[in-house]
Amino acid sequence: MDILFDIFSQGYMQRAFIVAVLISVITPLIGNVIVLKRLSSIGDALSHSSLAGVAVGLCFGFNPIISAIVFSVAAAVIIEYIRGAFPNYSEMATAIVLSFGVGVAAVFSGFTGNAANFDSFLFGSIIATSSFDLYTILVLSVIVIFIMIALYRELFYITFDEEGALISGVCVKKINLVFTVVTAVVVSIAAKTVGALVIASLMTIPVACSMIISKSYKSNIILSVVFALGFTIIGLITACLYDLKPGGTIVLTGTAILLLMILFKRKK
Repeated sequence: MDILFDIFSQGYMQRAFIVAVLISVITPLIGNVIVLKRLSSIGDALSHSSLAGVAVGLCFGFNPIISAIVFSVAAAVIIEYIRGAFPNYSEMATAIVLSFGVGVAAVFSGFTGNAANFDSFLFGSIIATSSFDLYTILVLSVIVIFIMIALYRELFYITFDEEGALISGVCVKKINLVFTVVTAVVVSIAAKTVGALVIASLMTIPVACSMIISKSYKSNIILSVVFALGFTIIGLITACLYDLKPGGTIVLTGTAILLLMILFKRKK
């Protein structure tokens, strides 16, 4: 306990903990809709686009989080445009954007001049969170939570019956676009926390855990947030105690708990 007290008495760890809690709340909110709509691959596409934005930002001296948000939002708009052009092959849009993001990140990463900083966005570097990063993530998290609450009913309809929602008067295209842009923002601000390569896992694993025991859509959302908070706090503490990568530790913690829950359910 003394070790934990010493660790969390440091300013950088306090910032890291606050950011971890914020990310743990907003990622499952997005993840529930993504998983239930069977669009899990969109997280990977946007995370690689955010990584491209990080590489470009570091190359030209911009704030990498801001440039990651710009690239991810642009990628989200492109995904929705391609999905509209090929309605019967909507999954193709995520593959195209993912490939583009990987290509841009690969090209510009060679010109960043700061490989360590770029690598921190690959697997996360939450303990390096600055005050500017904290305030940026705080403001954006509040906006994301407000949007998800405001669009709760519409997203519920679209998630389970998009055609029925359209008939009932829901503006499906606009809601999908707003949701995809919000997803892009969440992926971008979470890249420095858990890493661009593992953010999709944090969106899906807590949701998978909650689906095992939840009884309704609303309870699934609440439980997924609870699971994400647990994974993140346990993973962050473990990473600090044993000098591990926070992002990878958080995801491995969640994966281990998910596997245990599946085994317990099968035995039961």
